[in-house]
Amino acid sequence: MAELSPLLAARWSPHAFDPSVELTDGEAASLLEAARWAPSAGNRQPWRFLLGRRADEAYKRLFVHLAAENQRWAGQASALLLGAYLLPAAPAGSARTPASPAPATHGCRQAAHGQAQPGHDQAQAAYDPAQAVYDLGQAVAHLTVQAGAIGLHVHQMTGFDRTGLAVDLALPDDVRPHVVVAIGRLGDPLSLPGDLRRRETELRHRHPVTDLLLGLSPG
Repeated sequence: MAELSPLLAARWSPHAFDPSVELTDGEAASLLEAARWAPSAGNRQPWRFLLGRRADEAYKRLFVHLAAENQRWAGQASALLLGAYLLPAAPAGSARTPASPAPATHGCRQAAHGQAQPGHDQAQAAYDPAQAVYDLGQAVAHLTVQAGAIGLHVHQMTGFDRTGLAVDLALPDDVRPHVVVAIGRLGDPLSLPGDLRRRETELRHRHPVTDLLLGLSPG
C-alpha cells in the first residue's frame, strides 16, 4: 500500500465510544475551527453546524431523530454534531424551487462563517445545491482529520429523520440537515451487541485503486 499520513491511515468509524469521556471546550473549538477552514467554491462556506454534548438539549434532540440502528450505539458518544448545508440563493427575479430532504439511509453551536469572496467559478456554482453538499463534505472531512490529530474518532451517519429534525430545530427553509457525526474516544468493543462487535473488530477493506480509476473510451 502507498504511504499515507498516520492521521489518514488510522482513521476509521467506530461504534464503541467511551461513555465516561466528555468533549472539552478546547476540543470542540478545535474541531469546528478545522471545519471552518475547509475549501469551498467562491469561499461561500455553506456549511452550518449544531453541536450537542452528552446530556445537553441539542444532543438529546439529535439523538431522538437517529435511525433505530444508529441509536443502538451512538448514545455513548461524547458529542453529536449536525452538519447542514445552506441552499444557494436563487437568481434575482426567480423563485427557488424547494428541494425535498433526501430520505434517511441506513447505515448548540454554529461555526463562524464569513462572506463569500468573488471567484472565477462562483457565478456557475452559486445556484447549484450539489456544490453546497460537496463543500459540507469537505468541511466534515477536515473535522475528521483534526479529530484524529487530538485523539478523537468520529462516525458519520446519514441514517436519521431529516424532515423531523428540521422541524424540531425550527431550521430556516434554506438550511438542510445532511449528516450527524458521533464524536468521542474509543470505547470497549465488548460493550456492543454481537453483530456490531463483529463489525468493530473485523479487518477493513477498500477497493483497489485500479478499480477507482476511470479510463478513456477509444476514439
